[in-house]
Amino acid sequence: MAKYRQNLPQLANRTFLSDGGMETTLIFHEGIDLPHFASFALMATPEGRQQLKEYYVRYLTIARRSRTGFILDTPTWRANPDWGKLLGYGPEALRAVNEDSIALLLELRREFETSETPCVIGGTIGPRGDGYKAGRMETGEAQSYHSAQIESFARTEADMVAAYTMNTVEEAIGIASAAKAARMPCMISFTVETDGRLATGTALGEAIERVDDATGGSPAYYMINCAHPTHFTQALKKGEKWFDRVYGVKANASAKSHAELDESTTLDAGDPDDLGRRYSGLRASFPTMRILGGCCGTDHRHIAAICEACVPQAA
Repeated sequence: MAKYRQNLPQLANRTFLSDGGMETTLIFHEGIDLPHFASFALMATPEGRQQLKEYYVRYLTIARRSRTGFILDTPTWRANPDWGKLLGYGPEALRAVNEDSIALLLELRREFETSETPCVIGGTIGPRGDGYKAGRMETGEAQSYHSAQIESFARTEADMVAAYTMNTVEEAIGIASAAKAARMPCMISFTVETDGRLATGTALGEAIERVDDATGGSPAYYMINCAHPTHFTQALKKGEKWFDRVYGVKANASAKSHAELDESTTLDAGDPDDLGRRYSGLRASFPTMRILGGCCGTDHRHIAAICEACVPQAA
């Protein structure tokens, strides 16, 4: 039975940490080959599973030391049919790797969870295509496409579905609808361009309102990921109802645009301390920001700096 599926602790007013940029860390810092940027491929071998566990342990150690909660997201951002096919994974193999990824995180939760550090397990979903480019699916197609992965998570002890790097409203609605049908709480995290808008030009607030309107407000909450704070801070507006639905940020280390990052052959890790100060400013201005993590270019050093800047006992 899922431990938190009926009562997600991050909905209460307390701080949760999350991990950083898994794929960029594994590729650029660990020297691991990830074909098609797919971390889930590491689940295929004992050595790969151990590399993933070591990756998570760095962040769990920070959370337990700082007495914050932690969101454990599976390495399955690209474990969907299109990307799976490129890696030789059919429907049954994808189902197995999604379920096995939850089992891996359950092992880590048993080892690291305490009463002060609840660990919520999220089954990670990514966009059908490239997170940096707008997709073209209609809502019904998106719901059908993502249902198999969501149903895989629903059969396990996963607490929720976590959809990251969404860049179209239609795909977000499809995922939220599929999660609702599977009776799984879900989180939708949008990514934005340097102007604070989705790749389609849709304003962040409009995107959230449209998903809520189409699904009866079924997402448990929203986040922003894969963008630097300088890209989205101007889009955050106090007093607007939609913003109360945004509970967290997993920002990029770099202030470069998606196009620039896509063309880069080196890692721009930015300045962890500067990122920590920016998160502290976000928290001061927007108290709903309670889930703090990182995306491309960030690693455990960035999360430690964010924690030190935002969590009093971590200082």
